[in-house]
Amino acid sequence: MKNPFEEKRVWLLTGSQGLYGEETLAQVAEQSQRVAELLNQSGDIPVEVVWRPVLTDSESILRAILDAGSDDTVIGVIAWMHTFSPAKMWIRGLEALRKPLLHLHTQANEALPWSTIDMDFMNLNQAAHGDREFGYILTRLGIPRTTVVGYAGDHAVTQRIGIWTRASAGWDAAQHLVLARFGDNMRNVAVTEGDKTEAEIRFGASVNTWGINDLADAIAQVPQSTVDALVAEYAQAYDVVPDLLPGGARHDSLRYAAAQEAGLRSLLESVNATAFTDTFEDLGALRQLPGLAVQRLMADGYGFGAEGDWKTAVLARLAKVMGHGLPGGASMMEDYCYNFVPGAEKILGAHMLEVCPSLTQDKPRLEIHPLGIGDREDPVRLVFDADPGPALVLALSDLRDRFRITVNVVEVVEPDEPLPKLPVARAVWRPAPDLPTSAASWLTAGAAHHTVLTSAVPLDAWRDFAKIAGVELAVIDNDTTVRRFEEELRWNAVYYRVAQGL
Repeated sequence: MKNPFEEKRVWLLTGSQGLYGEETLAQVAEQSQRVAELLNQSGDIPVEVVWRPVLTDSESILRAILDAGSDDTVIGVIAWMHTFSPAKMWIRGLEALRKPLLHLHTQANEALPWSTIDMDFMNLNQAAHGDREFGYILTRLGIPRTTVVGYAGDHAVTQRIGIWTRASAGWDAAQHLVLARFGDNMRNVAVTEGDKTEAEIRFGASVNTWGINDLADAIAQVPQSTVDALVAEYAQAYDVVPDLLPGGARHDSLRYAAAQEAGLRSLLESVNATAFTDTFEDLGALRQLPGLAVQRLMADGYGFGAEGDWKTAVLARLAKVMGHGLPGGASMMEDYCYNFVPGAEKILGAHMLEVCPSLTQDKPRLEIHPLGIGDREDPVRLVFDADPGPALVLALSDLRDRFRITVNVVEVVEPDEPLPKLPVARAVWRPAPDLPTSAASWLTAGAAHHTVLTSAVPLDAWRDFAKIAGVELAVIDNDTTVRRFEEELRWNAVYYRVAQGL
């Protein structure tokens, strides 16, 4: 996956005013540059924090924010009121703000020099004063933001800023996301439907259709040398069953799967798409429903949704971008079966073929098995168990008047027993707070059966992203009760209806 943070920046905007004189402003500039250095030295923030000249009047503030909005490398703005920066002069700039905002409530010094504090020091270091003025105008204008409080050299502070930066990168990716649908969504299924125009308005994602036989043609044009190279790569990367190896009875199926990967990648690159869908109900001239190809493209950062589920494909792409460089992975997933044994309640998640191998550090097994739907040849796929550890399960639903992201905090665990007869990749997890509460809340939220499982992106990043995008976020965690969750959904319904205006 190409590094989504490459050449991306966040700007540090420092507020002050001319009242204090040039000497003080020079100190403000020096100290705010030091804050930028601390943030960049932390290693917690995946993009460069760029210091910008101190802002002291309405015109310079407006110009700085307009410049940030027009710069494609800028994915967000950090604002800090070093001294007292009267908030009325921020109004025009904030009303022009088009990038995610983080309000950093910090000060240049970690510890107060108690024995030497005088009024000069107090006038210089009054973010406790100035940031409250700034917070007021943000609230009055209804500006969404993430607020982080603490010394800029503190790991907890830089780590939290790093999480917000990842959410901002997800928003930036959504704004440029092209999704290619090969075929429509599965017939008669409700949850995979959705308003693609509203998705482009809300997220920026452009969702359009390409013919399935356009893909078949691209596959047919893949050179045999490219297929040879991919087959050799598979032999190194995976535990390939003998039938699929050169000379094996099913080796031609593996070669076709390799051609699918190369053709699909080529077509997606040609239309600048970073997410895609397909459906077993519309395979045209394809010999197999893509399995291995989808898994490998997801591992390389593409978003995917099965049965035409473009909303899940968008969510998967965002998880790939936001989690880039972090341990763990992300994949399309689907809740399949429950283990209802008291004290051992678990969910078994999988899909027909398309679970991303980024969910494991083990060597997947490359297998071929029949597929009872799609009326095509047996497809090739990677089979593995997802690695144990904390994770999130997310779904994106269209509720007619708004989108809702539902998130369940989960713990991925080992299966209770081996699954030798289950010919697909899978994950087993314990949902918080427990299976009955989780499932009842999920159903109450109208959350989809297609999901994204991420073991990389923390919950706070999704909170930040939902705030940036202006979409509802419904969280099921250890504090959830069904009654309180139902009440939160009702409150949310009122809020988001009112927030849209008349």
